[in-house]
Amino acid sequence: MRGESTVGQLFSRIPRGLILVFAALVLLLLAGSVIAPSSVSRGALLGMLPFAAVLAIAGLGQTLVVQQGGIDLSVPGAISVTIVISTPQANGQDSRLFPALMMALGVVIVAGLINGFLISRRGLNPIIATLGMNALLYAVVLGLSGGIPRGTTALAAKIAGRLTFGIPNSVYFAVAATVLVTVISKKTVAGRRFEAVGANPTAARAAGLRAKRHGMAAYVWAMILYWLAGALLAGILSQPTAYQGDAYLLSSVAAVVLGGTSLLGGKGYPIATVLSAVFLAQLGQFVLALGVSTAIRTLVEAAALAVGVGLHTIDWTAVRKRLFRTDSQVEPSVVHTGA
Repeated sequence: MRGESTVGQLFSRIPRGLILVFAALVLLLLAGSVIAPSSVSRGALLGMLPFAAVLAIAGLGQTLVVQQGGIDLSVPGAISVTIVISTPQANGQDSRLFPALMMALGVVIVAGLINGFLISRRGLNPIIATLGMNALLYAVVLGLSGGIPRGTTALAAKIAGRLTFGIPNSVYFAVAATVLVTVISKKTVAGRRFEAVGANPTAARAAGLRAKRHGMAAYVWAMILYWLAGALLAGILSQPTAYQGDAYLLSSVAAVVLGGTSLLGGKGYPIATVLSAVFLAQLGQFVLALGVSTAIRTLVEAAALAVGVGLHTIDWTAVRKRLFRTDSQVEPSVVHTGA
């Protein structure tokens, strides 16, 4: 009995979203091995993992914003502007890669500060503010590239695109980012305050916490993570396009929601977000292995997002009670008779 209670306590500490997405990933891999074996081959998994790592890092950034009750729709612009600055500015020369990346980092940090100021300080709607910023970032993208793809540098390809001990280098970056975000948000005073502000800004202000500052910080740190995702993507792809970031708008939100982070703010689950990113990347690979179009893949991602929202926002206990209540549980109607 004591052993059972210990196991129960252990499982109760694991976030529900993490359990659900882990189970979904296992089922997806099993289904893939039966229906589309090519989707779970070693080559296919090694091809999927770098893009899962990029999505995981972008998802971590989105998690920080969602924890503050916001949403960031400037993810595509931030990733694309990083790619465009780090490829044409480097111009295939390894010696110019680091300055180009620092230039891109400066651009996205400014974008994050503007997002944070407009939303946290001026009270602008997050959707409107970040959509506007996304448009501005794409204006920079088109101004610098003219929409023409450029080749990456050999150094970027070596850092992001190669394998170390049989694992893509981008995976190590994703693991490092996950550990950093998890430790800071869960094990430090600043992280606990960050979650407290997201859960209840009014109570946090009453307790003396600077809610607006935490809101601004979320958008800035999110941009830094998008920058890392874009820098890795520029090295993974030999010739990235100017619109490479478009694929990460819906999927970054889906990874956060599937991982169990509430869109209303509060606690975030970085590890569950990363696992959700792996699930979504493998789901895309599975769908493509079936020979369907990219449009169907987008629909599948949208369906996964809808399922995630439903799982974590609907009170299923109340739904079951309503569906399966007996006649004896239905309150009798009161009939009024005239005197």
